[in-house]
Amino acid sequence: MKYSNKLSDGVHILAYVEIYSDGDLSSAAIANSIESNPSLIRRMMSRLKKAGLLSSQPGVVAPKLGRPADQISLLDIYRALEDNPNLLHVDEKTNLQCIVGGNIQETLTDIYQKIQTDAEKSMSQVTLQSIIDDILVREGQKK
Repeated sequence: MKYSNKLSDGVHILAYVEIYSDGDLSSAAIANSIESNPSLIRRMMSRLKKAGLLSSQPGVVAPKLGRPADQISLLDIYRALEDNPNLLHVDEKTNLQCIVGGNIQETLTDIYQKIQTDAEKSMSQVTLQSIIDDILVREGQKK
């Protein structure tokens, strides 16, 4: 099963921009931190900018958070980057003549929707600032 790293990478980008605000904020530098490629980082930064989570000026390599880190939630980042924001997906191809195949889709859809709602509620309570604070605490413990 393939899974997405978009949320993790999006959080990484925003945390990097805030923590290294006086440093090299080029897509190449950020890509080096994520171990990705600069063009992918630029595309993600564009989506974050479109969502108001990042701001930048043409011709200047100085992106900034679009609003304070304590006002950006994990859910905001997730919604900005994920093409299909549903965490779980029901297999739509089942044998409708079978008792299980004919009913599993509706059953799981209801269950998955509750899980989605619960996850989004949890994600809305985690701020970028809390993540940045944790990163900095962990870094301080290494010294």
